[in-house]
Amino acid sequence: MTIFGDIRFFSAIATASMTGTAMASAPAEQMAIDLPAQPLGSALKALALQSGNTILANAHLVGDVRAPALHGRYTVEDALLRLLEGSDLNFDRVDGGYVVRADGGRDDRRAASDGRGIIVTGSRIRGAPGASPVTILSEKAIRDSGLADLGEVARSLPQSFGGGQNPGVGFNVPSSTGGNVGGGSTVNLRGLGSDATLTILNGRRVPYDSARQGVDISAIPLAAVDRIEIVADGASAIYGSDAVGGVVNVMLKRDYDGVETRARLAGATDGGDVEQRYSILAGSRWQGGGGFMAYEYNRNTALLTNQREYARVRPNVTILPTSQRHAIVASVHQDITDTLTIEADALYNDREGAFTYPLNAAGDLAVSRTRQTFDSNMLALASAARLALGPWQLSLSGTFGKGRTYFQGDTFRNDQFASTASGRYNNQTVTGEVAADGPLFALPGGPAKLAIGAGIRANDFEIFRGVGNINNARPSQDSRYAFGELNLPLVGPDMGLPLIHRLNLSAALRYERYRQIGDIVTPKLGVIYAPNDVLDLKASWGKSFRAPSFIQLYSIQQALLYPVTTFGGTGYPAGSTALYLTGGNSDLKPERARSWSGTLALHPPAWPGASLEVSYFSTRYVNRIVTPIPIASQALSNPANGGQVTLSPTAAQLAALVAGADQFLNATSSAYDPSKVVAIIDNSNVNAGRQSISGIDVQARYQTALADGRLNLSASVTYLDSEQQISAGQPVQRLAGTLFNPPHWRGRGTASWDKGGLGLAVTLSHIGGVDDQRTASAGRVRSMTIADVSARYRIEGDHGPLGGVEVRLSIQNLFNVAPAVIATSLYYDTPYDSTNYSPVGRFVAFELVKKW
Repeated sequence: MTIFGDIRFFSAIATASMTGTAMASAPAEQMAIDLPAQPLGSALKALALQSGNTILANAHLVGDVRAPALHGRYTVEDALLRLLEGSDLNFDRVDGGYVVRADGGRDDRRAASDGRGIIVTGSRIRGAPGASPVTILSEKAIRDSGLADLGEVARSLPQSFGGGQNPGVGFNVPSSTGGNVGGGSTVNLRGLGSDATLTILNGRRVPYDSARQGVDISAIPLAAVDRIEIVADGASAIYGSDAVGGVVNVMLKRDYDGVETRARLAGATDGGDVEQRYSILAGSRWQGGGGFMAYEYNRNTALLTNQREYARVRPNVTILPTSQRHAIVASVHQDITDTLTIEADALYNDREGAFTYPLNAAGDLAVSRTRQTFDSNMLALASAARLALGPWQLSLSGTFGKGRTYFQGDTFRNDQFASTASGRYNNQTVTGEVAADGPLFALPGGPAKLAIGAGIRANDFEIFRGVGNINNARPSQDSRYAFGELNLPLVGPDMGLPLIHRLNLSAALRYERYRQIGDIVTPKLGVIYAPNDVLDLKASWGKSFRAPSFIQLYSIQQALLYPVTTFGGTGYPAGSTALYLTGGNSDLKPERARSWSGTLALHPPAWPGASLEVSYFSTRYVNRIVTPIPIASQALSNPANGGQVTLSPTAAQLAALVAGADQFLNATSSAYDPSKVVAIIDNSNVNAGRQSISGIDVQARYQTALADGRLNLSASVTYLDSEQQISAGQPVQRLAGTLFNPPHWRGRGTASWDKGGLGLAVTLSHIGGVDDQRTASAGRVRSMTIADVSARYRIEGDHGPLGGVEVRLSIQNLFNVAPAVIATSLYYDTPYDSTNYSPVGRFVAFELVKKW
């Protein structure tokens, strides 16, 4: 029976035996399903008839979406997932039936493909709503915006900052703000650092990239990705270290049946950055399980300053490196019994590349140059066993990951090889965890639920700069942890209370013990209050932390002897010197943060495809690890540095420091004489910095029928304000809105229209301007607003070899907007803000897709 209106109900009754008894199939029971490729609405109706289950779908959401053919044995949930795959739709199980809805629903929920509940990024409890806002990007939404690489996705997020570990970050960017060794890309939420955003794969940790302890998100091929979920809020109570700015969860496809091949050719219309990208995705679903494998190869040519008019002031500087990459992802799951499921994921990525820069003011590479090369690879393995114990689920999981980055710099003078410097960073991560979650007792709004667990994590690191090099180190860091999370639905919609449509409380607590740095406890509290079915009010509060990185802890300690005038010292006798200390500090403690957020979420039932979320966020980040003297040349002249300076040191003090340092260097023209040392300046790493971050996030979505197709509108806007103080006595510095830091405003909006095999999309992105405060007269670096367009057409039906073929054309930066030029001082500086603005210009991509 079908009832027409705003909501269409597809329902059916299966007749059992000869008695005519109504019997609906159990959700976890597999059944034979035979459906041809057809409109999604027809497929849902047919599935309801064949399975004997009620399926509710909004007619406007379903529109003209096409569903693939299904032939085989599936559970109802598996069949729904496959029918909805590639669309912006998902489903919830409600009162024994199913409701099809748009991604990013009222509770920021996403249906899990294991049929055992709904998994929420930012929570360990199945089915629990989140008090922190969640941004969900599906593979389809990413591709429709013209992007093909998760690194590009990371840099496009309004909540993220292009500094940190990202390709093309220039040498003039302070090392505390950005840098890249291995060519990877990281998410940098709120500009707090790549190491303060936790990036996970299917909810599990992967190894760090290079030395900064970020995670290379671009190592994961987009063909294997189902969606990305971003919680831009402190989440250490759920996930542990690094989740200060938030957590990014890359979710792989659960199943894929068939073969899909892709070929993409692209390049900048002004030259450079020519890209080739090829991928193949193959998978199958079988009795009680399924799996897939994806392979991707891509390479791109370099982009040079010579190829951009605004950048030619610094000739022959590589602003985007040449690179090539191979990546493989595999995932498999299998039901061993009715209650036991095992699953495993694997990821391998190998990338190599190079860039060149001149070493002379004329920019003549034949006179002098350095060529930097890198070769990085990463392996991540994860497995889990899940056991259903009635309504509870017990899971045992483990991961193993290794990352290696080789780098080398060869210097040439007069086209002749002069010298070389090379090294290697190795990272290794091993984790093991046991966890359980399920209901505790009944509450008026639903069952109270609990998640508990415990685990271990071991990180190993190695820096190797050559046999016998003093910089070589091989430290390790391990932790043991336990966590608990509670969800309390105090009031539910069925209670019919006035002014309290829903009230939900949540609490989480995590205890973590590091062998080297001690105990850490991080709590998080959340509340969701809905006065009616139109409005949700959400609030969260919690603490987060980031453990010190290996480089911060174990980089070599140097004692450097310089003339006292080097540090601004005046009035001292001729020949006076100062001992300058720099390097790692094994006594460092974790960086700590306190975050809270408040969200107003609108979802009017009269507009079933519309939603609006406005969130305020605030984070106070303390004990930041810094070098406490920002300008070494002012170490003695600026009174704010007094806490790091020891005047008139004794001979015993000097002898102890020189003996304890890993390296002592005399940079004066005379022999070391302790009696002439008038000051000790300690600029080693310390826990002294603090940052304050606050702002507003706005997310809006609307879906409706238009011209016999489906129109999707989405927008995300972020306003950010931040400041920092390096140490007590130092001035407070503005961060957001200044050069090489996030701008105050970032926004991105997309309008897409789909009808059958035709799809069109327009995306507008705005990156606000920043102030260049490097000189007394601050200059303004203008903003960038760019437009991207994309189109796709898929040949549907049985058309022989052309059946299932899809062509895509996308143009990024349609109007070829260039970044503003900034002043440079060194011959290898990039003459624009390389942390915020792209140098590529108009970029045209053509893609051919075939589903077999």
